[in-house]
Amino acid sequence: MKTIRPRPLTPAEFAPFGDVIDTRGQPDMVINQGQCGRYHDRAQLDFADGRAGISLFVATPRSLPYRLEMVERHPLGSQTFIPMTHQPFLVIVAPDEAGTPGAPRAFLTEPGQAVSYHRGTWHGVLTPLHAPGLFAVVDRIGPGENLQEYWFDTPWIVEAP
Repeated sequence: MKTIRPRPLTPAEFAPFGDVIDTRGQPDMVINQGQCGRYHDRAQLDFADGRAGISLFVATPRSLPYRLEMVERHPLGSQTFIPMTHQPFLVIVAPDEAGTPGAPRAFLTEPGQAVSYHRGTWHGVLTPLHAPGLFAVVDRIGPGENLQEYWFDTPWIVEAP
Protein backbone atom coordinates (compact mmCIF):
# COMPACT_ATOMS: atom_id res chain seq x y z
CA MET A 1 0.00 0.00 0.00
CA LYS A 2 1.00 3.57 -0.59
CA THR A 3 0.53 6.15 2.14
CA ILE A 4 -0.46 9.80 2.28
CA ARG A 5 -0.15 12.08 5.29
CA PRO A 6 -2.75 14.90 5.23
CA ARG A 7 -1.62 18.50 5.45
CA PRO A 8 -3.50 21.58 6.64
CA LEU A 9 -5.75 23.03 3.94
CA THR A 10 -4.34 26.35 2.71
CA PRO A 11 -5.41 28.44 -0.29
CA ALA A 12 -1.90 28.35 -1.80
CA GLU A 13 -1.46 24.57 -1.65
CA PHE A 14 -5.01 23.88 -2.82
CA ALA A 15 -4.99 26.42 -5.71
CA PRO A 16 -4.18 23.90 -8.50
CA PHE A 17 -7.31 21.93 -7.55
CA GLY A 18 -9.84 24.58 -6.53
CA ASP A 19 -10.69 27.27 -4.03
CA VAL A 20 -10.62 27.26 -0.23
CA ILE A 21 -13.68 29.03 1.11
CA ASP A 22 -13.13 30.55 4.54
CA THR A 23 -13.15 33.78 6.52
CA ARG A 24 -9.43 34.52 6.69
CA GLY A 25 -8.59 38.20 6.87
CA GLN A 26 -11.00 41.09 7.06
CA PRO A 27 -14.45 40.93 5.41
CA ASP A 28 -14.73 42.47 1.96
CA MET A 29 -17.66 44.55 3.18
CA VAL A 30 -19.84 45.05 6.23
CA ILE A 31 -23.60 44.74 5.64
CA ASN A 32 -26.87 44.41 7.55
CA GLN A 33 -26.61 47.62 9.52
CA GLY A 34 -22.98 46.90 10.40
CA GLN A 35 -23.79 43.54 12.00
CA CYS A 36 -22.48 41.15 9.30
CA GLY A 37 -19.13 40.78 7.56
CA ARG A 38 -19.39 39.58 3.98
CA TYR A 39 -16.51 37.53 2.56
CA HIS A 40 -17.49 38.04 -1.04
CA ASP A 41 -17.16 35.74 -4.08
CA ARG A 42 -14.88 33.12 -2.48
CA ALA A 43 -15.11 30.46 -5.25
CA GLN A 44 -15.19 30.47 -9.03
CA LEU A 45 -18.06 28.28 -10.23
CA ASP A 46 -17.50 26.89 -13.73
CA PHE A 47 -20.11 24.98 -15.75
CA ALA A 48 -19.93 23.83 -19.36
CA ASP A 49 -23.71 24.23 -19.55
CA GLY A 50 -26.68 23.65 -17.28
CA ARG A 51 -27.17 25.64 -14.11
CA ALA A 52 -25.98 25.82 -10.51
CA GLY A 53 -27.97 23.76 -8.04
CA ILE A 54 -27.81 23.43 -4.26
CA SER A 55 -28.18 19.96 -2.75
CA LEU A 56 -27.78 18.56 0.75
CA PHE A 57 -25.54 15.51 1.30
CA VAL A 58 -25.44 13.39 4.45
CA ALA A 59 -22.26 11.28 4.42
CA THR A 60 -21.16 8.59 6.84
CA PRO A 61 -18.21 9.77 8.93
CA ARG A 62 -14.91 8.00 8.29
CA SER A 63 -11.76 7.73 10.38
CA LEU A 64 -8.02 7.77 9.87
CA PRO A 65 -6.29 5.74 8.66
CA TYR A 66 -8.56 5.91 5.61
CA ARG A 67 -8.31 3.52 2.65
CA LEU A 68 -8.48 5.45 -0.66
CA GLU A 69 -9.46 3.14 -3.50
CA MET A 70 -11.15 5.52 -5.94
CA VAL A 71 -11.25 9.14 -7.04
CA GLU A 72 -13.73 10.88 -9.30
CA ARG A 73 -14.05 14.03 -11.34
CA HIS A 74 -16.77 16.10 -12.97
CA PRO A 75 -15.78 17.28 -16.47
CA LEU A 76 -18.85 19.49 -16.99
CA GLY A 77 -18.80 21.56 -13.80
CA SER A 78 -17.11 22.62 -10.60
CA GLN A 79 -18.34 21.25 -7.29
CA THR A 80 -18.43 23.01 -3.91
CA PHE A 81 -18.72 21.32 -0.49
CA ILE A 82 -19.86 23.46 2.45
CA PRO A 83 -20.04 21.70 5.82
CA MET A 84 -23.15 22.50 7.81
CA THR A 85 -21.42 21.70 11.12
CA HIS A 86 -18.31 23.28 12.60
CA GLN A 87 -16.15 20.15 12.17
CA PRO A 88 -13.08 19.44 10.04
CA PHE A 89 -13.24 17.00 7.12
CA LEU A 90 -10.76 15.19 4.88
CA VAL A 91 -10.14 16.51 1.36
CA ILE A 92 -8.33 14.34 -1.20
CA VAL A 93 -7.31 15.58 -4.65
CA ALA A 94 -4.99 14.37 -7.40
CA PRO A 95 -3.38 16.12 -10.37
CA ASP A 96 -4.46 15.05 -13.82
CA GLU A 97 -1.77 13.15 -15.72
CA ALA A 98 -2.92 12.62 -19.32
CA GLY A 99 -6.48 11.74 -18.32
CA THR A 100 -5.75 9.69 -15.20
CA PRO A 101 -5.05 10.84 -11.64
CA GLY A 102 -1.49 11.25 -10.42
CA ALA A 103 -0.37 10.75 -6.82
CA PRO A 104 -3.15 11.92 -4.49
CA ARG A 105 -2.73 14.65 -1.89
CA ALA A 106 -4.73 14.86 1.31
CA PHE A 107 -5.73 17.92 3.33
CA LEU A 108 -7.51 18.39 6.64
CA THR A 109 -9.82 21.37 6.79
CA GLU A 110 -10.15 23.61 9.79
CA PRO A 111 -13.63 24.06 11.25
CA GLY A 112 -15.40 26.67 9.13
CA GLN A 113 -13.54 25.94 5.86
CA ALA A 114 -15.23 24.71 2.68
CA VAL A 115 -13.79 23.68 -0.69
CA SER A 116 -14.73 24.20 -4.30
CA TYR A 117 -13.14 21.81 -6.80
CA HIS A 118 -12.29 23.18 -10.23
CA ARG A 119 -14.10 21.55 -13.12
CA GLY A 120 -12.33 18.29 -14.03
CA THR A 121 -10.34 17.96 -10.77
CA TRP A 122 -9.79 14.40 -9.54
CA HIS A 123 -11.00 14.19 -5.93
CA GLY A 124 -11.94 11.68 -3.28
CA VAL A 125 -15.48 11.10 -2.16
CA LEU A 126 -17.00 13.26 0.57
CA THR A 127 -15.13 12.27 3.74
CA PRO A 128 -16.42 13.79 6.97
CA LEU A 129 -14.54 12.78 10.10
CA HIS A 130 -17.39 13.56 12.52
CA ALA A 131 -21.15 12.99 12.58
CA PRO A 132 -23.53 14.09 11.23
CA GLY A 133 -21.61 14.58 7.95
CA LEU A 134 -24.09 17.18 6.66
CA PHE A 135 -22.97 19.34 3.72
CA ALA A 136 -24.52 21.81 1.32
CA VAL A 137 -23.23 21.08 -2.18
CA VAL A 138 -23.30 23.54 -5.06
CA ASP A 139 -22.75 21.89 -8.43
CA ARG A 140 -23.93 21.64 -12.02
CA ILE A 141 -27.44 20.46 -12.76
CA GLY A 142 -27.97 19.50 -16.40
CA PRO A 143 -27.80 16.78 -19.04
CA GLY A 144 -24.70 14.84 -20.01
CA GLU A 145 -22.18 12.53 -18.38
CA ASN A 146 -20.62 14.55 -15.56
CA LEU A 147 -19.01 11.78 -13.51
CA GLN A 148 -15.80 9.85 -14.21
CA GLU A 149 -14.39 7.40 -11.66
CA TYR A 150 -10.87 6.00 -11.43
CA TRP A 151 -10.07 2.96 -9.28
CA PHE A 152 -6.45 2.63 -8.17
CA ASP A 153 -4.70 -0.71 -8.79
CA THR A 154 -3.07 -0.33 -5.39
CA PRO A 155 -5.08 1.54 -2.74
CA TRP A 156 -3.59 4.47 -0.86
CA ILE A 157 -3.76 4.80 2.92
CA VAL A 158 -4.34 8.26 4.36
CA GLU A 159 -2.66 8.23 7.76
CA ALA A 160 -3.36 10.43 10.75
CA PRO A 161 -1.28 13.64 10.61
